[in-house]
Amino acid sequence: MRLSLSKEQYAAFSGRMSPASPLARDLPLAFLIGGSITAVGQCFLELYSSLISDEKTAAALTSVTLIFLGILFSALNLYPRLAKYGGAGTLVPITGFSNSMASAAIEFKSEGLVTGLGAKMFVIAGPVIVYGVSASVLYGVIYYLIGRIGG
Repeated sequence: MRLSLSKEQYAAFSGRMSPASPLARDLPLAFLIGGSITAVGQCFLELYSSLISDEKTAAALTSVTLIFLGILFSALNLYPRLAKYGGAGTLVPITGFSNSMASAAIEFKSEGLVTGLGAKMFVIAGPVIVYGVSASVLYGVIYYLIGRIGG
């Protein structure tokens, strides 16, 4: 026996079954947690800038520190708990990206180093890398063409 629903019936059914999202609570939490992650990053940048005179090195150290913390918090199962309350606020680019790669690696480590950890780590991160590289190439071409036209 096969159940067939129209698009309208399915939309009504899924609307009834989906829990309501408390936006009045979720939005401020996402803002606060995302802002807190960003503030921590800024604190590291200020710290490294005070210790090292080279701004590029300080920025690189800040990125490495945030990536490390994202992976560490993922391994300790703290990042998912934070994401439960912070939602989209935990998708701050550098820590969210490191969390996505670390989570996939942790989940599939039992399948082996190559087919599990190595391959599955890029299941989520792969499309981000591909679209990021593609967008930057497109931006570079547009920038080049505008430079050729303008002067």
